[in-house]
Formats: sequence, structure tokens, C-alpha cells
Amino acid sequence: MAGQKTPLRFPPHRQVYQADALRWLAQTPPRPKTSVVTSLPDISEMSPMNVQEWKSWFISTAQTILQWIPREGVAIFFQTDIRLGGRWLDKSYLINKAADDIGSDLIWHKIICRQPPGSISQGRPTYSHLLCLGSPAATVLPPYLRPGPDILADGGFKSWPRAMGEAACRLSCRYLAEETTTQVVVDPFCGEGSLLAAANSVGLAAVGIDLSPKRCARALSRQLYSPHLSTQ
Repeated sequence: MAGQKTPLRFPPHRQVYQADALRWLAQTPPRPKTSVVTSLPDISEMSPMNVQEWKSWFISTAQTILQWIPREGVAIFFQTDIRLGGRWLDKSYLINKAADDIGSDLIWHKIICRQPPGSISQGRPTYSHLLCLGSPAATVLPPYLRPGPDILADGGFKSWPRAMGEAACRLSCRYLAEETTTQVVVDPFCGEGSLLAAANSVGLAAVGIDLSPKRCARALSRQLYSPHLSTQ
């Protein structure tokens, strides 16, 4: 039940907490074999922050997540750039800056198409970034034996326009299940829970955190629209 702590069970179990993500991370030590997959909120979701305040918050939050995961874990970020007042805000740069500043290494960087290749957009780009980074405490990074596609032409079904997309969720979770020791996937900004459902679909336990009671309720019961969707 959202907001209540119960022991994790394997395989797979799902917990959702209605809470502030950063406070939850500060109060909850990571279990061994835990990884994070998430999307950090856009500036439009962080009013009344200005651009510099949001950039500082974004970098600091990425670092908090990277420093929270255990040394054998990884953090995967799904982020879409934005154009604001004529400025292009490159979120992949912000994630990599956050990582460089604390000694976290980039394992892979994929592109997820939000619209068909060749589409033209005046605002948000027609692609998103999917970046996987290791813990700054890691001495050995997970092997990357089955790399999969570098560009995913369709991110899959989205429960809302800015969602990660089920194909991108499954690609991330399959990597965790097949290439790392991960048993628990945490999404500190879980929204409606597509990532949690994807984690469960490949046998991983899932933990989600969100401030909205409605999104928590949806995340707790979320199932994949296309449960057998291939990402290969």
C-alpha cells in the first residue's frame, strides 16, 4: 500500500510510496543489488525555479541518485531536451556533468525516438536520451555483453505524452536483468508506473516514489499495454 513499508519479496514485488523523492532517498539506505531507472522532472514541473536554479537542482539530484546506488548498481536516466527562450537545454550534458563531477562513469548512451525519424519539431526534439551510469564507488563496471540497439525507433506505448514509453522501459529493465546483478529497481519519480511494470515483467522487484496520490495509485496497479513487446 502506498506510503507503508513492507518487506520486499522476490520474485517480483512492487511497492509505491507517496513521498518526496529526495527525502525518501535520504532516509532509505539502498538494498544490495539495487539499481535506479528514472526521469528527472522538467523545469516546467519545478515552478517557480528559474533556469539556473533548475540546472543546479537537476545536477544535484542526479548526483544524489548516483551516490545512493550501491557500488554494484547502475542508474539509468531517461531525459528529453527542451528549448526555452531560444536556449537549448541539453539534459544529457547535465547528467554527464553531474557524473563527471563525482567520478561516475558512463556505461552506455542510447537515443529513443519520440516521433518517426525525419520528423520536424519546433519545441522539444523528436528524440530522448537514455543514459546508463555506474556508481562512483564502483571499481568494476557491469559487463556489456548484449548491447542491443543504440537507437530505438519507437519508444513504445506512453500513458501520457512525456512518459518513457514501454519499449524504452523494457530495454532498460532487460539490461538490468541480463547484464547486472540487479534484483530491485527503484524509480524515485515514478509517475504512473510504466517502469515499475516493466521491471516486474522481467522478474525484478520494483519500488516507486511520487508526490501525487493519484499517480501512486495508478503506479501500484499499472500493467504493460504491450507486455511482450520486443526491444531487439
